[in-house]
Amino acid sequence: MSHDPIATISVMNTDGISCQGCVTRIRKALLAQDDQAELVGAPQAQLLLVHTRLGEEGVAKVAQDSGYPLTLAAPATPANLEINVYGMHCQKCVAKLRNAIQHWDSSATVSGTPADNVLQVSSWLPEALLERLVVEAGYALEPPAEGDTSADLTESDDTTEDHASAAEPSPASPTDSGSLELSLSGITCASCVATIQKTLDGLDGVEHAEVNFASRTAQVKSQLATTEIIAAIEDVGYGASVVKDPGANDAQQQEEADQEYRSRIRDSVLSLGIGIPLMISMFFHHPGFEGLERGVWLAIGVAVLGVLATAGRSFFTSAWKAFTHHQANMDTLVALGTGAAWLYSMGVLIFPETVPQAARGLYFEASTMIIGLISLGQALEVRARGRTQKALRALLDLQTRTARVIREGEEREIDVNDVRSGDHVRIRPGERIPVDGKVIEGQSHIDESMLSGEPLAVSRGVGDDVAAGTLNTRGSLVFEVERIGSETRLGRIISQVRQAQNSRPPIGRLADTISGVFVPSVMIIAIVAALLWFNVGPAPTGVHMLVVATAVLVIACPCALGLATPISTMIGVGKAAEHGVLVRSGEALQTASRLTALVVDKTGTLTRGKPEVTETHRVSGESEQEVLDAAHALERGSEHPLATALLAHIEAQRPEASRSKAFNDYQTISGRGIQAQDDAGRTWRMGNAAMLEDAGISLAPLSEQITSLEDNARTVILMARDNALIAVFGLADPLRDDSRDAIARLHAVGLKVIMLTGDNHHTAAAVARETGIDDYRAGVSPDDKHDEIARLQQEGHVVGMVGDGINDAPALALADVGFAMGEGTDVAIETAGITLMQPSLAGVADAIAISQATLRNIKQNLVGAFGYNLIGIPIAAGILYPFTGMLLSPVIAGLAMSLSSVTVVTNANRLRGFTPPGAARSRTDSTGNSSTMPQGESA
Repeated sequence: MSHDPIATISVMNTDGISCQGCVTRIRKALLAQDDQAELVGAPQAQLLLVHTRLGEEGVAKVAQDSGYPLTLAAPATPANLEINVYGMHCQKCVAKLRNAIQHWDSSATVSGTPADNVLQVSSWLPEALLERLVVEAGYALEPPAEGDTSADLTESDDTTEDHASAAEPSPASPTDSGSLELSLSGITCASCVATIQKTLDGLDGVEHAEVNFASRTAQVKSQLATTEIIAAIEDVGYGASVVKDPGANDAQQQEEADQEYRSRIRDSVLSLGIGIPLMISMFFHHPGFEGLERGVWLAIGVAVLGVLATAGRSFFTSAWKAFTHHQANMDTLVALGTGAAWLYSMGVLIFPETVPQAARGLYFEASTMIIGLISLGQALEVRARGRTQKALRALLDLQTRTARVIREGEEREIDVNDVRSGDHVRIRPGERIPVDGKVIEGQSHIDESMLSGEPLAVSRGVGDDVAAGTLNTRGSLVFEVERIGSETRLGRIISQVRQAQNSRPPIGRLADTISGVFVPSVMIIAIVAALLWFNVGPAPTGVHMLVVATAVLVIACPCALGLATPISTMIGVGKAAEHGVLVRSGEALQTASRLTALVVDKTGTLTRGKPEVTETHRVSGESEQEVLDAAHALERGSEHPLATALLAHIEAQRPEASRSKAFNDYQTISGRGIQAQDDAGRTWRMGNAAMLEDAGISLAPLSEQITSLEDNARTVILMARDNALIAVFGLADPLRDDSRDAIARLHAVGLKVIMLTGDNHHTAAAVARETGIDDYRAGVSPDDKHDEIARLQQEGHVVGMVGDGINDAPALALADVGFAMGEGTDVAIETAGITLMQPSLAGVADAIAISQATLRNIKQNLVGAFGYNLIGIPIAAGILYPFTGMLLSPVIAGLAMSLSSVTVVTNANRLRGFTPPGAARSRTDSTGNSSTMPQGESA
C-alpha cells in the first residue's frame, strides 16, 4: 500500500538570486513538480523557505529547471528576535503577522507593540526569511519617509494631504503590500477578461491575479511595480488604473455606467430608427438595381455606413484594437458580421452584373438592426449590472465625508481623510461616527445594527469603543480616534466584501477556460460553415454563405459565459453581507453550499459566552482571601470568557484582589488551564479536571461538590496549590435564545451538527439535549478538535467549523469552511473563510442558505449560457435547413445575442430578493422584536 509523501518545511540555500523575479522562477519550477508547494525567498541572504512533498531527486529537478542551485540548510535552533515593523496599528495587525509566521513555524511565538513598531518573535526561521514574511503580509521594515505613509497602506488610509498623495503606489517601486486592485477599461466580453488574465498570469513576479468581468476590476498580488502591471495590461489593448478609494471608485463606476447607458440607448435609437423601416420595406419590395432606384439604395448604403461609423463605432474600434494586439473579442464578431453584410450589399449594388440573379440580395437592414439590438441589449445589461452592487453601496453610504475635530481647543469640520489617529472628534445627535475610537467625554446611545444586527441602540460612555458608520441617536460625545480609513471595522468589512465579490468560485473555471478560446473558435466555425454552404449548399450559394457566416458570428455570445459566475457571486456575497455574513472568497461561498457536517464550539457559540460564577467551594481550612487573590493573579492575563467571569466575580467579592501580586512562570496548557508559581515557589493551577488529573492531583476532597455542579450543568473550574485541590468554582453560561431554532434550520438542510467542548460530560450532555445536537464530545483539547475534523473528513464529510477563540484557529484552518464569530479573536477571524458579524449560530444557517441559493443561481446561468451557445450556433450555421427550408436571419441572431447576457444578469438579480428560510424568525427570537421580512424565496 503506497502513501503520498509527507510535505515538509525546509530552509534551503541557493546562489545567484538577485530579486523576487528570480524567486518567482524557482517557484514556477517547484510548482511544476509539486502543485501544492509553497515558497518564500530572501534574495539578500540567498535563502529560500520551501514547503513541499518532493524528495532530494525532486528538488534537484527544480534546481535544474530553474537554473539555481538548491541545498538544504543546516538545522537552526530557535532564537528570540526583535524586528522593527512599520504599518502595525493594533493587535489585529500583530495577529495577522502571527498567523503568517506560524503558517511556516507552528511552534513560533509572536507578540508585538504596534505603538513602538516592534515585533517580538521566537522561531527557528532565519531573520531574513522572517523579514520577508513580514513584507509579504503587507508591512514595511523601514520607517516611511517624512510625508510618506506608503508603509501604512495595508492597514489604514492616510490622514493628511501629504499622506493622501503618498497613497498612490510609487511608479518606481513594487506595490507596498503586494496586493493591488485595478479598475479596468475597454473590456467588452469574457474573451477580453481571458486575455488580461493570461497576460497577468504570464508576468514574472505576479503571484496571483483575478480579473472580474462583472465589476471590471482586477485583484493582483505581486512584487512588481504598479507601472509594470498597468503597462502589461495596456500592451494588450486595455486600460487600467489603481483603485485608491473604494467609495470614489464606485462613484466613478456609476457615472461611467450612466454615460455608457445613455450612449448605448442613443446608438440603439439611431440604428433601429433606420433599420426598422428598412426591414419592413423588405417584406413588401425587392430592391431594384437599375436607374434611380439603384441610386436610392446607394444613398441608403452610405447612410448605413454612417450608422456603422457612429452608433457602431465602438464595435469597430474595439475590434481593430484587438486585431492590432493579435486578439479577438465579441466586438470582432459583431464587426465582422455587420461589416460583411454591408460590404456584400454594396458589392451587389455597384457590380450587380457579377452576381447571379438569385444572389442579388441587400442586407443593409441586417447591419443596422444588429448594431441597434446589441446596443439595446448592452444598455439593459449595464442597467441590470448596476443593481448588483446595491449591498456594497449601502456599506459605502455608511461612510461619512467629514468629521468635526477638536484641535487646539477649537472645533473645525475637516475631510475625513485628514483625520489623524489621536485626534478628538465631537459627534452630535443624529450624526454618523466617521472613524473608530474610544469615548473620552459624554454619554449617548449608539445604533450599531449595521455591525451587530441588534436593532436597539446601546449605551456608550467614557471608556467605551465606538465604530465608524454607526449612528449617534441621542446625546453628544467626544472620542479619541484610534483607527481611520480602511483600518476601521467598517473599512475592513467593505474591503472584505469587495475582495469576495471579485473572487471566482471554482465552478466558474470551465467557463473561464472556454472564454479564452471562444471567439477564435466561433470565427473558425463561421468560416467552415460558410465554406460548406458555398461548396455543397443549394443556390444561391453566395447568399446562403453570407447569411450563415453573419448569423454565426452575431449569435455567439461570450458575454453570457463571462457573466454567469461573477455576477451571481457579487450579488450572493452582497446578500450575505446584508445578513451579517462576511464571505472571504468565492471558494468559501461554494464550499459552504456542499457542507454535510458542522462542528461547533459550546461557549460563545451555542451559549451567550458571558458565563457567571454561581457557586464557590473551598477545602476546609483554606482562606477565602488567599484563594480569591491567587485566582485573580492566575486569570488576570487571560481573555477567555470563563476567566472574565471569574475576575468579575472575584472583584465584586474582594476588590483588593486586583492589587494582588502577579505570579511568575505562567504556562497556558491549551484546552486544560493555566499554572504559575508564586514567590514562595509554590505551583498554582486552575483548569479542568483533566489538567489536575494529568498532574496526579486527587479530586476526592471536593468530589461531592464537583458531581453536584456537573449534574446541574455547571462548568467546573478547579484550583490546586502544589499537589492538593483547594477550591472549585461553578459557572453557568445560558444558551442563546435562537440556538435551538438555528440547529433545527441546519438539520433542515441536511447537516449533521457535532458539538466539541472542553467542558465536562454532564454540561455537554445537557446542552446537546436542549439544543437538539446530533452528537457531542466533552473534555476535548484544541488538538482533539483538529483530529475530530480530520476524522469526519476521512469519513467523506465536507466539514464546517464554528469558533471564536485563538485555540479554534487550527481547527478553523483544517475545516473545509471555517466560520468565525465576529466577536471572536482576530486570529480566528483571519483563519476562517466566513465571518459572522452577529454572535449567533443562526448566521451559519443564513450563510449556508445564501451559498446554496447562489450556487443554484450560478448553475442556472451556466446552463443557460452554455445551452444558448450550443443550440444557437448550430441553428445559425443552418443545421435545421434540411427540415425547415429556412436559415436564421442575422437580425434574429443579433436579437438573441443581445438578450442572452441580459437574461443571465436578470436571473442573477433574482438573488437580491432571496431571504434565507427562517431568517426572519431567528432574528425575532434573538432580538425580541417582530420582523416583517419575507420568508425564504427560491432563487
